Amino acid sequence: MLHKTLDRYLLRQALTPMTAVLISTMVAFLMERLMRSFQLLSQTTDGLKNLSELLINLVPHYVGLTLPGGFFIGLFVVVNGLNKSSEIDAILASGMSLGRFAAPFVGLGVLLMAFSVLLFGFVQPYSRYAYHAVLHAAEKAGWNGDVRPKALLSAGPVILTADRTDASGRHLERVFIRKIQPDGREDVLTAASAVVRRDARDRGVTLELHDGRQVSTTPDAQVYVADFETFSFDVPLSLSGKLFRARGDEGSELTLVELARQGFGKTPTVLPRQILLAEFYARSSRALILPLLPLLAVPFGLSAKRAGAGSAMATGGVLLFLFETSMILGQAMVSGAGLPAILAVGLPAAGFSAICIATWVASRKRPGENPVSWVTERIAAFFSAIARAFARRAAA
Repeated sequence: MLHKTLDRYLLRQALTPMTAVLISTMVAFLMERLMRSFQLLSQTTDGLKNLSELLINLVPHYVGLTLPGGFFIGLFVVVNGLNKSSEIDAILASGMSLGRFAAPFVGLGVLLMAFSVLLFGFVQPYSRYAYHAVLHAAEKAGWNGDVRPKALLSAGPVILTADRTDASGRHLERVFIRKIQPDGREDVLTAASAVVRRDARDRGVTLELHDGRQVSTTPDAQVYVADFETFSFDVPLSLSGKLFRARGDEGSELTLVELARQGFGKTPTVLPRQILLAEFYARSSRALILPLLPLLAVPFGLSAKRAGAGSAMATGGVLLFLFETSMILGQAMVSGAGLPAILAVGLPAAGFSAICIATWVASRKRPGENPVSWVTERIAAFFSAIARAFARRAAA
């Protein structure tokens, strides 16, 4: 009963910082990606609808991306806090082993691994395909005749922008238009105001420009300038684009079952077999390391009292960063250099797993002391010595 109460207490302590890290980093990633899509989405009347669909389809990708880091930070924070308050000393002095102390964290890692397999293996492939499908639909929707303030619109050979528009998007002020003719002539028109009028068949619009100037440059560099009070300019509406490609043209859009069937099977595949296997190994590795992270986070949290929380956290972050980078680099080397997937992706994953296990085994005899913490202490001491040298020089 006491152990179950302690397990619930430890898990409750770990879930709070883990959730905070996951939400904050995921929101930052989402905002960065969506900011890059605003210009494209501003050219369609369904911009808000497309924006919400992109947001929903990006969530599985960034949850999977931030899950290992959030899990590690949550574990580190709770173990470091218990260590500083000497609660861990009391727990170990009561007869509980370090392995039993870490058991609820490993159990949580197993649950997150199952969730990650579901996320990476089946939800994320469909969401990535849906994300690209929404972008494709927004791209092909093009301009529908409505103009948004300061949006740079492209309709065939015509580029159009206006500083101000009314709520309907049909009355414009301070208009700029650039058009390249098939013979190479460039026409640039500016106008104080304009009215957008769509034709009855919705195949084009006519811009009635008022109080403006046209500058035309011919292919032989002849320039003609003309001022006008009223000028009509025809712009074609963008027609619907082709249907989006079928799912599966990219390895990231295949489920784990499809990757395994095609990668390990003998039937001909659209993508090279090693690329499929690299994707399979990378996704599997990202899920399988989650139960191993407590074996790294607990010793690091115990050693933080000696090495310092900053250096211990930084070392763990660097190890996770190197793992994720090795997965991406390994997949690139498989597709670019033709290396076997088991070496380029599987070997780095096995190396990271070995580091987690070796750190845990070394710390069981003497909690808080392990090879990685020893290196961390030396690095921290090195930078402290440099800081003291600079301080002495500044004082002198």
